[in-house]
Amino acid sequence: MPEKIYSKLDSSTRILRFSLPLPMLAYPAYLWYRSPGKDGSHFNPYSSLFSPGERKAVVISTACWTFMFGLLVYLSFVFGPITMFKLYGVPYLIFVMWLDFVTYLHHHGDDEHKLPWYRGKEWNYLRGGLTTVDRDYGIFNNIHHDIGTHVIHHLFPQIPHYHLVEATKAAKPVLGKYYREPNKSGPIPVHLIKNLVKSIGEDHFVSDTGEIVYYETDPQLKKFLATKFEKYF
Repeated sequence: MPEKIYSKLDSSTRILRFSLPLPMLAYPAYLWYRSPGKDGSHFNPYSSLFSPGERKAVVISTACWTFMFGLLVYLSFVFGPITMFKLYGVPYLIFVMWLDFVTYLHHHGDDEHKLPWYRGKEWNYLRGGLTTVDRDYGIFNNIHHDIGTHVIHHLFPQIPHYHLVEATKAAKPVLGKYYREPNKSGPIPVHLIKNLVKSIGEDHFVSDTGEIVYYETDPQLKKFLATKFEKYF
């Protein structure tokens, strides 16, 4: 977020945007923002996001999504909304929070790996692709198809998930200092919680000027968040 946009946010919006766990529920809000009738909708086959050759796939996807939504509404009447919330809503919320957790960590650095943003002449595909960091999720690596090997996924998105680890090993000697080695995890990646909380508490906006910029901190917001998550700061 550029500083000029951040400076226009009122204090309550800033707090909500950067206070856990609310940022971890961003995916449903994102889909709503991209709902039919909105610019850049994921549900509209004529959206600017898609090429003409992708329209058929978008129609099929939207039809399946609509059918599933209708099925969930119907089942809520049959079994009751509370039961459906337990059976579907709770797992969905866990999935959403994990999805946002993983996505955020891949595109925000930490004390060891500061990730720049490039603009104008300083940006190119390779630089943009390298502006990510791999993460080790312990026992969850295989569950979500080794997406923790995110650098190689950025550079070569056509590589299937079952070759990501192999491709990453092959790419490391080539990338050299441009590859950011992830911190090793135990079975449960508890160390990433600190990375997440600290990053959300400090990575608030980027400068409006410059073609290579890094996240900057709103000191007042950081002070407020630090009172809630003191042990992570």
